[in-house]
Parts: sequence; structure tokens; C-alpha cells
Amino acid sequence: MSFPFRRAAATIAGKAAAQISRRLGVGGGTQLPGVVARRVAPNVLHELAAGLPRGVILVTGTNGKTTTARMIASILKADGQQVLHNRAGANLITGLTATAVAGADLWGRPRADIGLFETDEAHVPAAIRETHPRVVLVLNLFRDQLDRYGEVDTIAKRWRVALDALPSSSTVVLNADDPAVAYLGDGLKCKVLYYGLEDTRHGVGEVQHMADSQFCRRCGTPYAYDPVFYGHVGHYRCPNCGLTRPVPDIRLERLTLSGISGSQLAIADAEGAFDVRLPVPGLYNALNALAGAAATLALRMPPVTIRNALESFTAAFGRIERIPMPGRDVLMALIKNPVGASETVRMIAGTAEQNPTADEVDALAVTGAPEPAPQVGDVPAADATLPSSAVLYLLIVINDKIADGTDVSWLWDANFEQLAGRVGHVVVSGTRAEDMAVRLKYAGVNAQRISTVPQLDAALDQVLQLSPTDQPLYLLPTYTAMLELREELARRGLVRPFWED
Repeated sequence: MSFPFRRAAATIAGKAAAQISRRLGVGGGTQLPGVVARRVAPNVLHELAAGLPRGVILVTGTNGKTTTARMIASILKADGQQVLHNRAGANLITGLTATAVAGADLWGRPRADIGLFETDEAHVPAAIRETHPRVVLVLNLFRDQLDRYGEVDTIAKRWRVALDALPSSSTVVLNADDPAVAYLGDGLKCKVLYYGLEDTRHGVGEVQHMADSQFCRRCGTPYAYDPVFYGHVGHYRCPNCGLTRPVPDIRLERLTLSGISGSQLAIADAEGAFDVRLPVPGLYNALNALAGAAATLALRMPPVTIRNALESFTAAFGRIERIPMPGRDVLMALIKNPVGASETVRMIAGTAEQNPTADEVDALAVTGAPEPAPQVGDVPAADATLPSSAVLYLLIVINDKIADGTDVSWLWDANFEQLAGRVGHVVVSGTRAEDMAVRLKYAGVNAQRISTVPQLDAALDQVLQLSPTDQPLYLLPTYTAMLELREELARRGLVRPFWED
């Protein structure tokens, strides 16, 4: 076999581009090396992926890709495997290529055992075509960045065509509770596994207005749910043609949420059951852990390895990331679409089960309430009538750059009404700070408790000044805002740059 000079040249060129990018301070070298390497050898990702002894895992979906991929990486590493992983979240095809180049030696030979690639929704077909994955994990499909992706049905059709090309040796792992995702498994040549939440205590009643896949994929009739967990995700069936949620192969039998401290999971499959004490909070992250467990069970990972890895897991930068500020409990959570933002707000608003409802707090505020607490500067502090357990302090940063999606109308579909009556103070910032302020006012948040500060450093200063150190502080940015906020936190010495994470 002749020596692959072109692949080696592409690898060297990509590595050089990464070094130059970082030294010039123009980024973490997560995309440019892929662009350069593909110019030298367009087939470089395919060739590098083919050299991985244990193949490739692809993880995609609208929400949870980065966190779930990191969970899978933790499990694989606990099993003793060398993992090639786009850990920084560069999930376009150039980002996957940059990761593969970084993980190869100067001769263009992979140093890892297995590849794990978080993959952008629009790049799934190319990623499948170039990496020939052993496992494809599909988490969910929601409306996100309509200016870039289009409607969910368009994405689903593209995914289906790509999955149809997989051979019988591949496995597709699908979310049984998302009808748009579960339907992808119908008639595939490859092996299909489903995972799902069986604990119906986490239902929220009726299908919410931002649900994207409410109609039967077969006949167009509205689904009936019992229950719905969030958006269009739940236990569904078509009352007309009988299409129903698949029976999950890997099940989350019982889920106990414990505020921002984490949750307790009971996971089962045909081989048995095991418990996991997950140290990251929220329903979303519990389902990410279930998905990660399902993908690694498909690879025959031992349950004890899965449990131990998940119990020591730490979230990715910006995704339920704890910021180590002295004397403070600070949590950063990425928000980027209606369902994701709604679930993040749901988690925050529900951190203390005994908190009064918004209506009860508002009623208390207008019935013989004492004078408000002292003011800080020109901004009113939290109403003294609010029980401390109900008071939330937030910095919400909304950008409308290309990577965020230039259409911010999704703010009106997200359920920010859950914050009504619970806000001590919220500072809004970013390129669309005014839009966010208006949205919060219409959501029922007291306008006197909203500050609009477009400059991010000043906004961070203000929310730190206004929020008491004995109360949690929540930072909710969109994607580019998250990168800018972490850059500011890194400048203050509070976090490391994301490419060092």
C-alpha cells in the first residue's frame, strides 16, 4: 500500500493552522484546521475515521448534544478507551475534521480507539457519509434557528435519507418519546434501539403551544398524549391510525429530581437495572444521561462502568456549568430555542418544591406588604415580601448573531411566564437586550426588577452587585453570548478558555 502523502500533508497543515489560530488569539482552533485540512485533502475525515479501530459514534439532536456526548466520552474513558471527541462543541463537518486532525500523528494516523462526534443537525448527512458510524444517537428534534435549518420536517427527511444508507452492522439509537425522532427508525436496514422515560410523574398536562411535532407522521391526525413531558415529547398515540410510541429498549423507570443538586435515575434494559445518582440537575440532563447510557449499552458497556462515569460527570462549558466564584453559587445554562429555554426556566423555577406559586407571591406583594428592601444604586432590590427561597437572580444575554440564529421570535414561544412573581432582579444584555426586557414584562415579571444593560461586562458587574451572595445566581446566554460571557469570566480569572476545558 502506498504511503498516504496527501492525508499526512492535510494533517500537518491542519495542526499548523490550529497553532497559528491560538497564538494569534483568534480562537481555539476548532474549525480553521478542518477548513485547511479539507482544502489539502477533501477526503481526510473519511480516511482518518476509517483508521479508528472501534469505529465512530455520532450524536445529534436540537438540544443536549454537547452534554450527552461528554457523558458518553466519560463512559468510554472509564472503560479504558482512547476517545477522539470534538469536546469543545465544534460540530460542523469542518469541526469534526479539525478534531480528527488534532487526534492524528504527523503521518495522518489516528491515535484513538474510537471516534465520538457531536454533530450539527444540518451536517448529519455529511457526517454519516464521511465517517460510516458504528452508532448514531438521535436525541430530539425541535424548531431551532429557522433562518438556517428550516422546519423540523425538512431536517427529519434529510436525516431519514442519511440513516437509510447505514448497513446492518450499524445501530441507530432513538428517543422513543419524540415522535419526529422515533419515526426515523421505521424500516431501517440497521439495528434500531429506542430509549424513553417511563416515570409519568414528570408530565406537565396538555401539549404546549411551542410543540413542533403534534401530528401523526403517518396520517396527519393530532397525537393524543398521556402524558406530555415537554414540547411534543411524551407518551403519544394516534387516535386515527394507531401509530404509537415504540416500547423503549432502555428505560428510565424512575426519576427523582433534587433541585440544582442533581437527580436519581433508575435505568433498566432487557439485561437488568441499575441506579445512577447524577450530579447535574434537571429533567433535560436526566434524559441526556439516559441517552448516553442507551448508546453505550448498545456498545455492550458494563452497567457499573456507565453508573460510575455518570456519577462523577461534570457538565460542558456553558451547559449547566458551575462558575467558581468565591462565596457564591453561580450556574450558567445555555438557552437557544423555545423548548430548551422553557425547560431551563422550569428547572430554575422549580428548584424548591415548597416555594409559593407566582400567584401566591404576587398576592402577598399587594396585600399589606411592608416597604421594599433598600435599593442598590438606582435599581430597586427584591421585594422584601418575597420568601428568600422564591427569589431568583438572573443575567439573561440574548444575541442574534449567525451562530445564534438571527430570528429571535422564539423568545415569545418560550415559557418565561414561569418567572412571574419569582424574580428578585434580572439584568438583560446582548444585542437583543431590549427584546428580552419586553418579553419578560409581558411574561409578568415586575418591570422595576428588570435592568437593560447592553454592555456585557457592565451587565455582569450589575447583577453581581444586586444579587445577594447567599442566593444562587443564574446566567442564561444564547450561544455566542455564552462564549462572550465565558471570555469575560476568563478575563476575570474565574474560568479557563473553552478550548482548555
